[in-house]
Amino acid sequence: MVVGLQCVVCGEEIEISRPLSWTCPRATEVDPFHVLEFVDNGAPPTIEIDRGESNPFVRYRERMGWWAFARANGMSDDETVGLARSVAGQFSVTPLQPHDGLSDVIGRSVWAKNETVGVSGSHKSRHLVGIMLHLIAAEHLGMLTERPPLAISSCGNAALAAATVASSQEWPLRVFVPTWMDDAFGSGLDALGAEVNRCERVAGAAGDPTMSAFREAVSQGAIPFSVQGPANAWCLDGGRTIGWELHDQLNDVEVAPQAVFVQVGGGALATSLSLGLGDDVPLVVVQAEGCAPLHRALQAASGVDAPELHWAELMQPWESPHSLADGILDDETYDWISIGRAIERSSGRSVVATESEIVHAHELVNTSGPPTSATGTAGVAGALGESAAGTLDDRPIVVLLSGAAR
Repeated sequence: MVVGLQCVVCGEEIEISRPLSWTCPRATEVDPFHVLEFVDNGAPPTIEIDRGESNPFVRYRERMGWWAFARANGMSDDETVGLARSVAGQFSVTPLQPHDGLSDVIGRSVWAKNETVGVSGSHKSRHLVGIMLHLIAAEHLGMLTERPPLAISSCGNAALAAATVASSQEWPLRVFVPTWMDDAFGSGLDALGAEVNRCERVAGAAGDPTMSAFREAVSQGAIPFSVQGPANAWCLDGGRTIGWELHDQLNDVEVAPQAVFVQVGGGALATSLSLGLGDDVPLVVVQAEGCAPLHRALQAASGVDAPELHWAELMQPWESPHSLADGILDDETYDWISIGRAIERSSGRSVVATESEIVHAHELVNTSGPPTSATGTAGVAGALGESAAGTLDDRPIVVLLSGAAR
């Protein structure tokens, strides 16, 4: 059972009963490089997992931070179930299925976890509804008496997920997007009631301008409704459901994969997946050659003691990000410390896919389905490269497909 959050950089601990604590108390504008992760006391579960329950936020509730927060502050389990069905009622377990088309090309059994059928067409909504469950629980408990605006920095699926989740609870949302975002997509955000703010790059300024605008909004009182763990650790809570589902599904079909391939932009997906799945399956994280700040940072950190204390030197913004997989063009991988820890625990690795592999993976998946964006098939690109390089054996692999084609 979750008992709190702890900063992996400075060791600061936060009890789970404390409301609205999503960043390390020691983080400052001068020293923002702190990372919170949930702490579990290892106590045996008291609520039997109902495998017939399709809603992951009900099925796995006893493992989750929002549930522990609500219970620690006096809510009954029945009340938490009602809360989950009210706030996260649209969610259901997503399928894990063999993908024959990819298996034929990659030359070994490929299993695909299909997040394109999830709420808003991607995994992003899982992260954000985890935050929303925490907020609504705090509101029900009288710990939150006003609704400050939510804020998110995004170039696509995360913005749609944020607008979908915020709209369902009638909570105001400010979205900070790049100038090149499609007008039709922006109209969809408008229809969901989001306030859309386009952010231009400034010559000579490093880093993502949407992140700068997002951080300014948070400094003025907005709640970080983010899919980046360092901005709001509660996004990792909901994301872990993907890993728990995958763990149980692999056991059900008696498949022991040699690796799970996952695309990385900001990094919350890989972090959450690893925290839920555990360390028995190596985590292979994939970035595009046109934007690979994680891979570069991990290489630079390989000979550094306590790399979490050298964030500013190791995680440098990528210059001129570009790829067909535009949803993973984050200038920085914000959850890189947690990913590095997960790679080490699981004996995983980081790989960089060429742009031709990115394009090929997108074509392959969309030939036989499900219809998926190039961002959502980028993990497959890493598997193509590893197969061509001869670094895979004959055992099955798992890929995550996330981001329905639009």
